[in-house]
Amino acid sequence: MTTEIETLRRLMENDRFARESGIRLLEVREGYARASMDVLPRHYNGVGTAQGGAIFTLADLVFAAAVNSHGTVAVAINASISFIKAVTGGTIFAEGHEVAQSPKLASCTVHVTDEQGALVAVFQGMAYRKKESIADVLNSGQKDGSQKSGVRIQKQE
Repeated sequence: MTTEIETLRRLMENDRFARESGIRLLEVREGYARASMDVLPRHYNGVGTAQGGAIFTLADLVFAAAVNSHGTVAVAINASISFIKAVTGGTIFAEGHEVAQSPKLASCTVHVTDEQGALVAVFQGMAYRKKESIADVLNSGQKDGSQKSGVRIQKQE
């Protein structure tokens, strides 16, 4: 499993949008992921709170990491989010658990919280598992140079 998780970390590093959003993937293991994002003025909407898309992006990256943690490519087929509390700054965290999986489908719930542990949003995603492995996708991208560095992976000691 260690090899699959390291391969997944390489895949997540290619998410340029998450990198530009300032997301840090903190932990990944089979069926689980955790990440954080500092809420900065660039994330604000017109009323001065964190834009829903920024929060969704954080949750979506955690969802992707959790459902892809088995070594095969899993792509979203449905996702929804409920916003519970406004955020105006600080760091927010997303923690996702795969709640159901089969050879074809995976369901994942992600809770987004603030620094005090208050619930900010709840994300629910469903993914379709493809037949191709993440390693094969990475290897084919390296041949044509299309894979570039993305999300900063912060290993915990």
